[in-house]
This record gives sequence, C-alpha cells and structure tokens, in this order.
Amino acid sequence: ADTRQLQLLHFGLFLGISLAALLANGLIITTIACHHHLHTPMYFFLLNLALLDVGVISTTVPKGMANSLWDTRDISYAGCAAQLFFLVFFFLAEFSPHCQAYDRYVAICKPPHYGTLLGRRDSRVHVAAAAWGSGFLTALLHTASAFSVSICQSNVLDQFFCEMPQVLKLSCSKSYLRELRLIVVSVFVDLCCFVFMVVSYVQILRAVLRMPSQQGYHKAFATCILHLAIISVFITTAAFAYLKPPSISSPSLDLVVAVLYSVVPPAVNPFIY
Repeated sequence: ADTRQLQLLHFGLFLGISLAALLANGLIITTIACHHHLHTPMYFFLLNLALLDVGVISTTVPKGMANSLWDTRDISYAGCAAQLFFLVFFFLAEFSPHCQAYDRYVAICKPPHYGTLLGRRDSRVHVAAAAWGSGFLTALLHTASAFSVSICQSNVLDQFFCEMPQVLKLSCSKSYLRELRLIVVSVFVDLCCFVFMVVSYVQILRAVLRMPSQQGYHKAFATCILHLAIISVFITTAAFAYLKPPSISSPSLDLVVAVLYSVVPPAVNPFIY
C-alpha cells in the first residue's frame, strides 16, 4: 500500500488472521498430542493438517506484516527463494494426497479393512511421510527451476510474498517455459487429487444417508461440505493464480486471489474441525 493508514490496516488484518490460525491450530496440535485416547488415525491426520497449516501461515504472512509495519518493501534473494520453496512444500504435502478424505472413506465405506489399511501406526505414518516427501521433492524442483531463469526486467514483485507467477514475470528468457510446464503438471495432479476427494465424499455421503442416526448424518454432511468448500476455494484460486494469462492480471486481483488460497484455508480449517 502507498498510504500509512492502509499499511497499518493490512498489518492489523494479517495479525488478527495469523493469531487466530496459530492459536486454533496450536490448540488442535496440543490437544491431540497430550491425550492418548486421541492417538487414532483420524486425529493423526488432523494433527498432520494442523502442522501444515501452521507452516503455510508462517511462511507468507509474517514478512508481509513486517513490511507493512516498518514501511519497507524488501526481501532478500535467498529469503524469496526460501519463501517460495516452503509455500509449495507445505501446500503439496497438505494436498497430495489428502489424508483426511482417505481416512474417512475407509472408515465409513470399508470399515472391515480399516484396521489393515490405517489401523496400524506404521500405515498412517507411511501415508503422511509419502505426502511430505513428495511435497519436498516437488518444491525443490519448482524452486530450482524458477530461480534458474534469467531475471532482467525488474526486481519488483506485485505481491506481499514471493509467489511463483510473480517471479516468472521478471524473466527475460524463454527458460521460464520449463517452469510453466512444471506448474501445469502440478496443477493437473492437484486437480486429480481433488477429483479423488470429491468421489470419496460422494461415497461417504451415500453411506451416511443409509444410517438411521439423524445426528450422525448432519454432522458428517456439515463437515464434508465445509471441507469440500474450503478445498474448492483453494484449488480454484491457486489454479487461477498460477495459470491465468498475464492480460487479465492486476495488483488488486492478484492480492485477493493470493489471500484466498494462501491465508484463508489455514485460518478456516481448524474451525471446521
């Protein structure tokens, strides 16, 4: 922002959102870690999601808050690369594969197999480790590819954090097309995961509709619909931010889209659960 009042407004808004997200996710992490009877697959994956949400909100918001508070616009080259790496890492680890949907699907639709697939601690640790490992490798590939391009047009990013499309705008060579192809592949994989989640939730809701308990039906329906709504906001806004043509780009639009996919989900997820 160009005016001091708007800078302080941005700082206050981001401070409130980040504190709410950190407090809510921190309560989930502490509660699950300290209560032995919550050491079940469902709460293990919820703990995993809360950790990733803390990582996402801690990667983007603090630097933007500091810049607004101290009226600066700077970030180091290494800091920008680290910010981009951790953002991609946390997002992909959270979304590919999405463990919550898989856990609910097995528990409700295939209960006889639940103990075999997820009942053992090793099984759920392997699922989470696969998500974190794939996210780490993909984030490393994206970061190395994005920062290997020649940057000569400017050093100004029209965003409050280092976002991949904004970094690629600074390129003056055709090498950025390699990173664009990687982005398209990643978005396609995320869309496949989203389709898997939708199919899983459809199967869950079909099973829930056959249950005699109205209370169980409403609880499962509300949780699934809210979770699908948040994931839909995330995947559509992220895909729009990363795949939109430069002709429809504007600073205000980019800012709103970035907030919707990078700030809103980590803050809303804990309140859903």
